Amino acid sequence: MLDDNGGTLRAVAWSEIFPWLKLLRCFRLAIRFRLLLLSAVAVLLTFSGWAVLGFVFSGSEDPFIVAYRGCPWLAVTRLVPDRPGIPGVSFGPATQGPIGLEEDTEAAPDEPPLKRSQVPPLGTEPFLGTWEQLSRPFCGMFTSGVTVTRLVFLLLCGLWALAIWAFFGGAITRVAAVELAREERVGWGAMIRHARSKWPSYFAAPLLLLVGVLASAFAMGLVGILLWWDVGLLIAALLWPLMLVGGLMMTYLLVWLAFGWPLMWATIGAEGEDAYDALSRSNHFVFQRPLHYLFYALVAVLLGWLGWLVVSNFAAGIIASTNWAADWGADTSRWLAGGTRGTRQIERLVSGDQELGAVGGFGVGVILFWSACVKLLAAGFLYSYFWTASTCIYFLLRYDVQGTEMDEVFLEEEPDEPLRGLPPLETDDAGAPVVADDTVPPTQGFDPSSEP
Repeated sequence: MLDDNGGTLRAVAWSEIFPWLKLLRCFRLAIRFRLLLLSAVAVLLTFSGWAVLGFVFSGSEDPFIVAYRGCPWLAVTRLVPDRPGIPGVSFGPATQGPIGLEEDTEAAPDEPPLKRSQVPPLGTEPFLGTWEQLSRPFCGMFTSGVTVTRLVFLLLCGLWALAIWAFFGGAITRVAAVELAREERVGWGAMIRHARSKWPSYFAAPLLLLVGVLASAFAMGLVGILLWWDVGLLIAALLWPLMLVGGLMMTYLLVWLAFGWPLMWATIGAEGEDAYDALSRSNHFVFQRPLHYLFYALVAVLLGWLGWLVVSNFAAGIIASTNWAADWGADTSRWLAGGTRGTRQIERLVSGDQELGAVGGFGVGVILFWSACVKLLAAGFLYSYFWTASTCIYFLLRYDVQGTEMDEVFLEEEPDEPLRGLPPLETDDAGAPVVADDTVPPTQGFDPSSEP
């Protein structure tokens, strides 16, 4: 290929021709240990808070509330299989599904919820699944037949998740924004300072829209009281066009909230602005470039699904290879002709099929804990990728709508170190200038009379 001057083109800037190719960088950024750790801690805190709220509302048998009662640790770690496999082809025990989850249908109805781990599971796709997971409490508030108890419970669950991810999600989006735009690292201190200082903005941005929706619903609910009487029904019918206008406003706010809240985090992380700027930008990007947004989201879903296959199977491979190597010493049938098959086999130990004493049982618990830590870290990829991809999509939409280059990002000024000028001077007994230092005896100063 030749350029206008007759020279040969050696390379093509594909990222400039197809800007959406920048989404390919999200996987490499999302698997960094720091982002995986932040996501793992955040998801564990989120599920723990939901489980606590589920037990606080233990007097209710509402299925929406019962679904949140369970062990948060198991709810997260059971998503990663114990052995590698691909969807539709299982290499593990027959009781495992295509993603390694054990079927809950065999659990007895009276089995404690803590053992069944009924906390709503994570999705198996990082982008769309995580969006659905974090949106689930608020979406449940607008289902038909919702009661006051369910409404309060789901609102508390949503606020808890919002408070957790306002900090951790803000930290991840800040790291992703600087890395994607400038390819510069953000230190732990700068990341935490940003998340702490911008936490109110992260928390308030989606909450303002939710307050608007609830306020509209409350006003329309007051009109609904008129439906109790025939005369009131007639009055409500006359006011129904205004009710439809209110419904239009609610729908607009809900669409804005549903598709715009990931962009709000990215706006604050990339621009360093407040909640109102995040609302303004998310509104422009969602409603001015909906097809672009949809295309970028589909690409992020596909890349995230492929990335999750790699991460989940890599974590499962770590556990499976560790157990396989340990079995060479634990299973005597492998190296002794007269050995008993399955003696101290890892799978039998961790499944509880072998009788153990108190010390042995504690040791098995520690083994399970460390294996679960690997799974928890892998599950963190679901969230780290979600926030990273959302930030990249924000940059792409910003370029489409405003024409802002992809490498423009707000950089916070590092705290300046105190200036260190020249030390003060004073004179010694001979009148010669010396450095003022209370720790140095005056006799140690320079004395010209002492020179030969």
